[in-house]
Amino acid sequence: MYTELCKKVGIDVPIFAFTHCRDVAVEVSKAGGLGCLGSAFMMLDEFRENLNAMDKAVGDRPYGVDLVFNPRRPGKGEGLSIEQVDDLVWKDIPQQHREFAEKLMKEHGVPEWPEKDDKPSLGGMAYEVAMVLTEEALRHPKCKVFVSAMGTPPPEMVDMVHAQGRMVGALTGSPKHALQHKAAGLDFIIANGWEGGGHVGAISSIVLWPNLVDVVAPLPVLAAGGIGNGRQVLAALATGAQGVWTGSLWLCVQEALTPPKLKDRLLGADLGDTVVSKSWSGKTARYLRNEWTDAWEGPDSPGPLPSPQQWLLTTDARRRTERYAEQGKVVDVAFAGAGQVIGQIKEVESTRDVMARLMSEYADAFERVAATMPG
Repeated sequence: MYTELCKKVGIDVPIFAFTHCRDVAVEVSKAGGLGCLGSAFMMLDEFRENLNAMDKAVGDRPYGVDLVFNPRRPGKGEGLSIEQVDDLVWKDIPQQHREFAEKLMKEHGVPEWPEKDDKPSLGGMAYEVAMVLTEEALRHPKCKVFVSAMGTPPPEMVDMVHAQGRMVGALTGSPKHALQHKAAGLDFIIANGWEGGGHVGAISSIVLWPNLVDVVAPLPVLAAGGIGNGRQVLAALATGAQGVWTGSLWLCVQEALTPPKLKDRLLGADLGDTVVSKSWSGKTARYLRNEWTDAWEGPDSPGPLPSPQQWLLTTDARRRTERYAEQGKVVDVAFAGAGQVIGQIKEVESTRDVMARLMSEYADAFERVAATMPG
Protein backbone atom coordinates (compact mmCIF):
# COMPACT_ATOMS: atom_id res chain seq x y z
CA MET A 1 0.00 0.00 0.00
CA TYR A 2 3.09 2.22 -0.03
CA THR A 3 3.03 5.12 -2.52
CA GLU A 4 5.33 7.94 -3.56
CA LEU A 5 3.27 10.34 -1.45
CA CYS A 6 3.95 8.17 1.62
CA LYS A 7 7.66 8.68 1.02
CA LYS A 8 7.30 12.46 0.70
CA VAL A 9 5.19 12.78 3.85
CA GLY A 10 7.19 10.23 5.87
CA ILE A 11 4.41 7.74 6.62
CA ASP A 12 4.06 3.99 6.17
CA VAL A 13 0.60 3.68 4.63
CA PRO A 14 -1.36 6.23 2.54
CA ILE A 15 -4.24 6.63 4.98
CA PHE A 16 -4.95 10.25 5.95
CA ALA A 17 -7.49 10.86 8.72
CA PHE A 18 -9.35 14.13 9.18
CA THR A 19 -10.69 14.48 12.72
CA HIS A 20 -11.53 17.14 15.29
CA CYS A 21 -10.18 14.85 18.03
CA ARG A 22 -6.46 15.04 18.72
CA ASP A 23 -6.30 11.55 20.26
CA VAL A 24 -7.68 10.05 17.05
CA ALA A 25 -5.16 11.97 14.96
CA VAL A 26 -2.32 10.79 17.19
CA GLU A 27 -3.35 7.14 17.01
CA VAL A 28 -3.64 7.23 13.21
CA SER A 29 -0.15 8.70 12.93
CA LYS A 30 1.29 6.18 15.40
CA ALA A 31 -0.27 3.38 13.32
CA GLY A 32 1.61 4.55 10.23
CA GLY A 33 -0.88 6.91 8.59
CA LEU A 34 -1.27 10.66 8.96
CA GLY A 35 -3.69 12.13 11.49
CA CYS A 36 -4.90 15.60 10.48
CA LEU A 37 -6.48 17.82 13.15
CA GLY A 38 -9.43 19.97 12.05
CA SER A 39 -9.16 23.55 13.34
CA ALA A 40 -12.36 25.20 12.12
CA PHE A 41 -13.86 25.39 15.62
CA MET A 42 -10.68 26.54 17.39
CA MET A 43 -9.06 29.76 18.48
CA LEU A 44 -5.32 30.05 19.06
CA ASP A 45 -5.12 28.95 22.71
CA GLU A 46 -7.07 25.74 22.15
CA PHE A 47 -5.21 25.02 18.92
CA ARG A 48 -1.82 25.46 20.60
CA GLU A 49 -2.88 23.24 23.50
CA ASN A 50 -3.89 20.49 21.09
CA LEU A 51 -0.65 20.65 19.09
CA ASN A 52 1.46 20.63 22.24
CA ALA A 53 -0.34 17.49 23.41
CA MET A 54 0.06 15.85 20.01
CA ASP A 55 3.78 16.63 19.97
CA LYS A 56 4.20 14.74 23.25
CA ALA A 57 1.99 11.79 22.29
CA VAL A 58 2.88 11.10 18.67
CA GLY A 59 6.51 10.09 19.17
CA ASP A 60 8.59 10.55 16.04
CA ARG A 61 5.61 10.36 13.69
CA PRO A 62 4.31 13.31 11.61
CA TYR A 63 0.82 14.78 11.70
CA GLY A 64 -1.12 17.47 9.87
CA VAL A 65 -3.63 20.28 10.37
CA ASP A 66 -6.76 21.17 8.43
CA LEU A 67 -7.53 24.90 8.10
CA VAL A 68 -10.32 27.01 6.62
CA PHE A 69 -9.56 30.16 4.62
CA ASN A 70 -12.75 32.09 4.02
CA PRO A 71 -11.90 35.10 1.81
CA ARG A 72 -11.24 38.43 3.46
CA ARG A 73 -14.17 40.78 3.39
CA PRO A 74 -13.56 43.09 0.39
CA GLY A 75 -13.32 46.78 1.14
CA LYS A 76 -13.18 46.27 4.90
CA GLY A 77 -9.47 46.85 5.29
CA GLU A 78 -6.75 44.70 6.76
CA GLY A 79 -5.47 44.18 10.27
CA LEU A 80 -8.90 43.64 11.82
CA SER A 81 -9.19 41.65 15.03
CA ILE A 82 -11.42 38.58 15.04
CA GLU A 83 -13.86 40.50 17.24
CA GLN A 84 -14.11 43.23 14.60
CA VAL A 85 -14.59 40.67 11.85
CA ASP A 86 -17.33 38.95 13.87
CA ASP A 87 -19.09 42.28 14.43
CA LEU A 88 -19.04 43.07 10.71
CA VAL A 89 -20.41 39.67 9.76
CA TRP A 90 -23.04 39.73 12.53
CA LYS A 91 -24.43 43.02 11.20
CA ASP A 92 -25.18 41.26 7.90
CA ILE A 93 -27.42 38.64 9.56
CA PRO A 94 -31.15 39.52 9.34
CA GLN A 95 -33.20 39.40 12.52
CA GLN A 96 -35.55 36.77 11.09
CA HIS A 97 -32.65 34.34 10.70
CA ARG A 98 -31.53 34.90 14.28
CA GLU A 99 -35.06 34.30 15.54
CA PHE A 100 -35.50 31.17 13.42
CA ALA A 101 -32.30 29.57 14.77
CA GLU A 102 -33.17 30.42 18.36
CA LYS A 103 -36.70 29.07 17.93
CA LEU A 104 -35.28 25.68 16.88
CA MET A 105 -33.06 25.64 19.95
CA LYS A 106 -35.92 26.44 22.33
CA GLU A 107 -38.27 23.89 20.74
CA HIS A 108 -35.73 21.16 21.46
CA GLY A 109 -34.89 22.28 24.98
CA VAL A 110 -31.33 23.36 24.28
CA PRO A 111 -30.12 25.50 27.21
CA GLU A 112 -28.64 28.91 26.52
CA TRP A 113 -24.87 29.41 26.55
CA PRO A 114 -24.10 30.25 30.21
CA GLU A 115 -21.18 32.62 29.63
CA LYS A 116 -23.08 35.71 28.50
CA ASP A 117 -19.94 37.64 27.55
CA ASP A 118 -18.63 34.77 25.38
CA LYS A 119 -20.11 35.78 22.05
CA PRO A 120 -20.27 33.38 19.07
CA SER A 121 -17.25 33.75 16.80
CA LEU A 122 -16.18 32.58 13.37
CA GLY A 123 -13.06 31.30 15.09
CA GLY A 124 -10.95 29.16 12.77
CA MET A 125 -13.39 29.78 9.92
CA ALA A 126 -12.07 33.35 9.59
CA TYR A 127 -9.11 34.14 7.36
CA GLU A 128 -7.50 36.22 10.11
CA VAL A 129 -7.61 33.31 12.58
CA ALA A 130 -6.57 30.68 10.03
CA MET A 131 -3.39 32.63 9.29
CA VAL A 132 -2.55 32.86 12.99
CA LEU A 133 -3.14 29.11 13.34
CA THR A 134 -0.85 28.49 10.37
CA GLU A 135 1.90 30.47 12.04
CA GLU A 136 1.42 28.50 15.26
CA ALA A 137 1.47 25.12 13.49
CA LEU A 138 4.75 26.06 11.81
CA ARG A 139 6.29 26.26 15.29
CA HIS A 140 5.68 22.51 15.66
CA PRO A 141 8.25 20.51 13.66
CA LYS A 142 6.15 17.33 13.64
CA CYS A 143 3.32 19.13 11.83
CA LYS A 144 4.34 18.28 8.27
CA VAL A 145 1.12 18.71 6.27
CA PHE A 146 -1.25 21.68 5.96
CA VAL A 147 -4.63 21.23 4.28
CA SER A 148 -7.14 23.85 3.17
CA ALA A 149 -10.60 22.46 3.82
CA MET A 150 -12.46 24.91 1.64
CA GLY A 151 -10.94 26.62 -1.39
CA THR A 152 -7.44 27.37 -2.58
CA PRO A 153 -5.32 28.65 0.31
CA PRO A 154 -3.99 32.20 -0.05
CA PRO A 155 -0.51 32.65 -1.58
CA GLU A 156 0.91 34.05 1.65
CA MET A 157 -0.04 30.85 3.49
CA VAL A 158 1.43 28.60 0.78
CA ASP A 159 4.67 30.58 0.79
CA MET A 160 4.96 30.38 4.58
CA VAL A 161 4.55 26.61 4.62
CA HIS A 162 6.84 25.95 1.67
CA ALA A 163 9.53 28.18 3.17
CA GLN A 164 9.83 25.62 5.96
CA GLY A 165 9.86 22.64 3.62
CA ARG A 166 6.40 21.40 4.51
CA MET A 167 3.50 20.34 2.30
CA VAL A 168 0.22 22.03 1.39
CA GLY A 169 -2.88 20.33 0.00
CA ALA A 170 -6.53 21.26 -0.49
CA LEU A 171 -9.89 19.59 -0.97
CA THR A 172 -11.96 20.02 -4.10
CA GLY A 173 -14.99 18.48 -5.73
CA SER A 174 -14.45 19.77 -9.29
CA PRO A 175 -11.82 19.81 -12.05
CA LYS A 176 -12.02 23.63 -12.24
CA HIS A 177 -11.04 24.08 -8.60
CA ALA A 178 -8.43 21.31 -8.84
CA LEU A 179 -6.67 23.28 -11.57
CA GLN A 180 -6.79 26.39 -9.39
CA HIS A 181 -5.12 24.41 -6.60
CA LYS A 182 -2.44 23.20 -9.01
CA ALA A 183 -1.80 26.73 -10.31
CA ALA A 184 -1.37 27.92 -6.73
CA GLY A 185 1.59 25.58 -6.32
CA LEU A 186 0.04 23.04 -3.96
CA ASP A 187 1.79 19.74 -3.32
CA PHE A 188 -1.25 17.45 -3.58
CA ILE A 189 -4.99 17.53 -4.22
CA ILE A 190 -7.78 15.85 -2.25
CA ALA A 191 -10.59 14.75 -4.58
CA ASN A 192 -13.69 14.87 -2.38
CA GLY A 193 -16.62 13.06 -3.97
CA TRP A 194 -20.27 13.96 -3.48
CA GLU A 195 -20.71 11.04 -1.09
CA GLY A 196 -18.30 12.54 1.45
CA GLY A 197 -19.04 14.36 4.66
CA GLY A 198 -18.44 18.04 5.13
CA HIS A 199 -18.31 20.43 2.17
CA VAL A 200 -18.89 18.61 -1.11
CA GLY A 201 -19.48 19.27 -4.78
CA ALA A 202 -21.85 17.46 -7.13
CA ILE A 203 -19.63 14.76 -8.70
CA SER A 204 -19.57 11.22 -7.35
CA SER A 205 -16.32 9.75 -6.07
CA ILE A 206 -15.83 7.02 -8.65
CA VAL A 207 -16.16 9.60 -11.44
CA LEU A 208 -14.23 12.38 -9.72
CA TRP A 209 -11.17 10.47 -8.52
CA PRO A 210 -9.74 9.28 -11.87
CA ASN A 211 -10.73 12.52 -13.55
CA LEU A 212 -8.74 14.66 -11.13
CA VAL A 213 -5.81 12.25 -11.25
CA ASP A 214 -5.60 13.03 -14.97
CA VAL A 215 -6.43 16.74 -14.66
CA VAL A 216 -3.72 17.66 -12.14
CA ALA A 217 -1.03 15.14 -13.17
CA PRO A 218 1.72 14.78 -12.07
CA LEU A 219 0.47 16.14 -8.74
CA PRO A 220 -0.53 13.32 -6.37
CA VAL A 221 -4.22 12.95 -5.52
CA LEU A 222 -5.87 11.65 -2.37
CA ALA A 223 -9.31 10.08 -2.81
CA ALA A 224 -12.05 11.21 -0.41
CA GLY A 225 -15.75 10.53 -0.08
CA GLY A 226 -16.89 7.01 0.71
CA ILE A 227 -13.81 5.37 2.26
CA GLY A 228 -14.87 3.04 5.06
CA ASN A 229 -13.12 -0.26 4.43
CA GLY A 230 -10.07 -1.75 2.73
CA ARG A 231 -11.94 -2.65 -0.44
CA GLN A 232 -12.74 1.01 -0.94
CA VAL A 233 -9.09 1.91 -0.30
CA LEU A 234 -8.08 -0.51 -3.06
CA ALA A 235 -10.71 0.96 -5.40
CA ALA A 236 -9.36 4.46 -4.75
CA LEU A 237 -5.76 3.47 -5.46
CA ALA A 238 -6.91 1.63 -8.59
CA THR A 239 -8.16 4.95 -9.99
CA GLY A 240 -4.66 6.40 -9.71
CA ALA A 241 -4.94 8.06 -6.32
CA GLN A 242 -1.85 7.90 -4.11
CA GLY A 243 -3.80 7.62 -0.89
CA VAL A 244 -7.15 8.13 0.81
CA TRP A 245 -8.55 10.97 2.90
CA THR A 246 -10.98 9.65 5.50
CA GLY A 247 -13.30 11.46 7.90
CA SER A 248 -16.62 9.85 8.83
CA LEU A 249 -14.74 6.64 9.56
CA TRP A 250 -13.39 8.16 12.79
CA LEU A 251 -16.56 9.65 14.25
CA CYS A 252 -17.42 6.57 16.30
CA VAL A 253 -14.03 5.18 17.32
CA GLN A 254 -13.26 4.74 21.01
CA GLU A 255 -11.02 7.82 21.14
CA ALA A 256 -13.49 10.15 19.42
CA LEU A 257 -15.00 12.99 21.43
CA THR A 258 -18.38 12.48 19.73
CA PRO A 259 -21.06 12.69 22.47
CA PRO A 260 -22.55 9.24 23.31
CA LYS A 261 -26.09 10.08 22.16
CA LEU A 262 -24.82 11.39 18.85
CA LYS A 263 -22.50 8.41 18.48
CA ASP A 264 -25.49 6.09 18.94
CA ARG A 265 -27.41 8.04 16.29
CA LEU A 266 -24.48 7.75 13.87
CA LEU A 267 -24.06 4.01 14.51
CA GLY A 268 -27.75 3.51 13.78
CA ALA A 269 -27.69 5.44 10.51
CA ASP A 270 -28.33 3.81 7.14
CA LEU A 271 -26.60 4.67 3.89
CA GLY A 272 -29.40 7.04 2.91
CA ASP A 273 -29.66 8.95 6.20
CA THR A 274 -27.43 11.88 5.25
CA VAL A 275 -28.35 15.00 3.34
CA VAL A 276 -26.51 17.80 1.51
CA SER A 277 -27.52 21.06 3.12
CA LYS A 278 -26.44 24.69 3.52
CA SER A 279 -28.04 24.85 6.95
CA TRP A 280 -24.85 25.08 9.01
CA SER A 281 -22.17 26.84 6.98
CA GLY A 282 -24.04 28.45 4.10
CA LYS A 283 -22.25 26.16 1.64
CA THR A 284 -23.26 22.72 0.41
CA ALA A 285 -22.10 20.15 2.95
CA ARG A 286 -23.25 16.67 3.94
CA TYR A 287 -24.66 16.01 7.40
CA LEU A 288 -26.64 13.36 9.19
CA ARG A 289 -30.21 14.35 8.46
CA ASN A 290 -32.09 15.60 11.51
CA GLU A 291 -34.69 18.16 12.52
CA TRP A 292 -32.21 21.02 12.12
CA THR A 293 -31.44 20.23 8.45
CA ASP A 294 -35.13 19.56 7.72
CA ALA A 295 -36.25 22.84 9.32
CA TRP A 296 -33.90 24.97 7.22
CA GLU A 297 -35.35 23.40 4.07
CA GLY A 298 -38.95 23.68 5.29
CA PRO A 299 -41.68 26.15 4.29
CA ASP A 300 -41.19 28.33 7.38
CA SER A 301 -37.46 28.74 6.86
CA PRO A 302 -36.03 32.13 5.83
CA GLY A 303 -33.45 30.12 3.87
CA PRO A 304 -29.77 29.68 4.71
CA LEU A 305 -27.53 32.71 4.36
CA PRO A 306 -24.26 32.58 2.43
CA SER A 307 -20.98 31.88 4.19
CA PRO A 308 -19.66 33.22 6.52
CA GLN A 309 -22.94 34.74 7.74
CA GLN A 310 -24.70 31.39 8.12
CA TRP A 311 -21.68 29.92 9.87
CA LEU A 312 -21.55 32.71 12.44
CA LEU A 313 -25.32 32.54 12.91
CA THR A 314 -25.19 28.82 13.68
CA THR A 315 -22.00 28.83 15.78
CA ASP A 316 -24.01 29.36 18.94
CA ALA A 317 -26.30 26.44 18.07
CA ARG A 318 -23.34 24.16 17.38
CA ARG A 319 -21.53 24.88 20.62
CA ARG A 320 -24.73 24.59 22.67
CA THR A 321 -25.75 21.27 21.13
CA GLU A 322 -22.22 19.95 21.79
CA ARG A 323 -22.22 21.06 25.43
CA TYR A 324 -25.72 19.79 26.16
CA ALA A 325 -25.71 16.82 23.78
CA GLU A 326 -26.95 14.33 26.39
CA GLN A 327 -30.04 16.31 27.36
CA GLY A 328 -33.55 15.65 26.07
CA LYS A 329 -34.07 16.18 22.34
CA VAL A 330 -30.83 18.11 21.78
CA VAL A 331 -29.40 15.44 19.47
CA ASP A 332 -32.28 16.09 17.05
CA VAL A 333 -30.83 19.49 16.18
CA ALA A 334 -27.13 18.77 16.78
CA PHE A 335 -24.34 19.51 14.33
CA ALA A 336 -23.46 16.14 12.77
CA GLY A 337 -21.27 16.28 9.68
CA ALA A 338 -21.06 12.80 8.13
CA GLY A 339 -20.70 11.17 4.73
CA GLN A 340 -22.79 8.36 3.29
CA VAL A 341 -20.21 5.84 4.46
CA ILE A 342 -21.48 6.38 8.01
CA GLY A 343 -24.12 3.80 7.10
CA GLN A 344 -21.38 1.14 7.00
CA ILE A 345 -20.16 1.85 10.52
CA LYS A 346 -22.03 -0.31 13.03
CA GLU A 347 -19.65 -0.81 15.94
CA VAL A 348 -17.19 1.08 18.10
CA GLU A 349 -13.57 0.13 17.41
CA SER A 350 -10.28 1.57 18.58
CA THR A 351 -8.46 3.76 16.08
CA ARG A 352 -5.63 1.23 15.96
CA ASP A 353 -8.07 -1.58 15.16
CA VAL A 354 -9.62 0.45 12.35
CA MET A 355 -6.18 1.05 10.83
CA ALA A 356 -5.32 -2.65 11.08
CA ARG A 357 -8.68 -3.61 9.60
CA LEU A 358 -8.25 -1.28 6.63
CA MET A 359 -4.88 -2.79 5.81
CA SER A 360 -6.07 -6.37 6.24
CA GLU A 361 -9.16 -5.79 4.09
CA TYR A 362 -7.02 -4.07 1.48
CA ALA A 363 -4.67 -7.06 1.30
CA ASP A 364 -7.57 -9.52 0.99
CA ALA A 365 -9.19 -7.47 -1.76
CA PHE A 366 -5.88 -7.13 -3.60
CA GLU A 367 -5.42 -10.90 -3.56
CA ARG A 368 -8.95 -11.45 -4.91
CA VAL A 369 -8.34 -9.03 -7.78
CA ALA A 370 -4.91 -10.49 -8.51
CA ALA A 371 -6.47 -13.94 -8.72
CA THR A 372 -8.62 -12.79 -11.64
CA MET A 373 -5.57 -12.03 -13.78
CA PRO A 374 -4.67 -14.58 -16.50
CA GLY A 375 -1.70 -16.75 -15.50
